Amino acid sequence: MASAEGQVIEKVETYAVSGRTGPELYASIGARGPLLAGKVRSIAHTSFRLTWQRDYQQRGTACVLASAKPKLVLTTVLPKATGPLEEPVRGNWQRFVEGVTAHEKVHGTYIRELVKEIEKATIGLAVENDPGCRKIREKMQPILGEISRAERRKSRDFDAVEMNDGGAVHQLVLQLVNGG
Repeated sequence: MASAEGQVIEKVETYAVSGRTGPELYASIGARGPLLAGKVRSIAHTSFRLTWQRDYQQRGTACVLASAKPKLVLTTVLPKATGPLEEPVRGNWQRFVEGVTAHEKVHGTYIRELVKEIEKATIGLAVENDPGCRKIREKMQPILGEISRAERRKSRDFDAVEMNDGGAVHQLVLQLVNGG
């Protein structure tokens, strides 16, 4: 989707899981799921790459960020069963994947909100006595850092609720493994 503000590209990648039962499928997820921080396997994951076309302008002795167009690439990695599944496992698997996909869409929404927060906080930012537009970039770094930390906190808090006992993702796992 392209817009006047920038561009958003959404990608969905899958990884293969095998098994004929809910427990076998879930064990395969545990063995093959995406690695987070190179350490912990997860069921699914949404990541992003964000680049900007920024227009810094000299206005007198000040440097102003006149505009910034983001290019956001959202990549969601989801499990995909490699073999045919029989009922009731097929229905349980479908509900599981739909629920995990919905969970990951929330992470995508948080990332889109991050982009909007960056735009709101930086477009129009001006730094006096900045003839080479270097100071403005330095001034932006702590702003960008705080916005990024806030998004990560929000995402972690969401995961904590969803994956906690009784949370939506926890319930999806239980329904898959126990045959719901």
